Amino acid sequence: MHLTLNRRHFMGVMGAAATMPMMSRLASAAMPFTFQASWINDAEFAGYFLAADKGFYKEAGLDLSYLSGGPDVIPESAIIAGKADLTLTTPDTTIKAIVEQGAPFKIIGAQYQKNPIGIVSLAKNPIREPKDLIGKTLAVPPVNVISVEAMLKISGVDRSQVNIVPYAYDPTPLIKGEIDASLDFTTNVPFTIKQAGEQATSFLLYDFGFTIFNDTVVVTEETLKAKRKEIVAFLKASRMGWEENLKDPAIYPKTFADSWFKGTGRSIDNEVYFNTAQKPLIENAKGVYAMSEEAIAANIEALAAVGIAAKREHFDTTVLEEV
Repeated sequence: MHLTLNRRHFMGVMGAAATMPMMSRLASAAMPFTFQASWINDAEFAGYFLAADKGFYKEAGLDLSYLSGGPDVIPESAIIAGKADLTLTTPDTTIKAIVEQGAPFKIIGAQYQKNPIGIVSLAKNPIREPKDLIGKTLAVPPVNVISVEAMLKISGVDRSQVNIVPYAYDPTPLIKGEIDASLDFTTNVPFTIKQAGEQATSFLLYDFGFTIFNDTVVVTEETLKAKRKEIVAFLKASRMGWEENLKDPAIYPKTFADSWFKGTGRSIDNEVYFNTAQKPLIENAKGVYAMSEEAIAANIEALAAVGIAAKREHFDTTVLEEV
């Protein structure tokens, strides 16, 4: 997967929705429910694909429609426009929309307990922690510069000591040695680098102070009231899908080769790597999607470091109590 951070850069959420991709019917059941994914079909959504193929949504009483995402899809716009009932976002974009635009969103769960974005470098020129970036050139998507600056500040590294340049979601400059590191998805890009004949090393921003979730489960306040039963059913079935998928991350990507993953141009080996790498970032002793008070507080603190005034009320943990 190319870096997916910019896909959730949420601007103008109260305006016109982005063009929606074709809808796929997943099951026949009583309660219609539409899920907007945040990116193209890859291992990031393996739990949902498995839940669909195994009939978990149907068993939960849902007639689920799946909307694939992509670079032109703004997930929050889908639920504002009524094109979807539920979507996945990042808490920074969602809470920024709540605070600055009055968007009626609630974060009701978190797929990734730890955000998979991190600093990727080559093993032969390793960047293992923030202080290793001093005097180095780091490529960062413009939308994520503020997050990197927060991580540097928290780690006591002067921003002026790091040469930050724009990143075009392509590891080629890193492989060629034109830059020292890039900000990317640690669950995927190291595989791409390996395929190019190099070895990568990486660390998460999360592990150095920028402690935010990713793929947060978001609904509008209106939908939460009107379709709470369906939302609970969706989370229950999806949790079952993720739990089964993560038992052995190497098994299920192969079964999606001619269906969900068809036409993406990605190898199944890549998806297996991705699925394996994301396992420790998703799993939670209290179940997939759980948000502890400590984790929520860590999100609020991290977002404050980038000027986003998150509040506890933006996170609703009551829905998962019914799952």
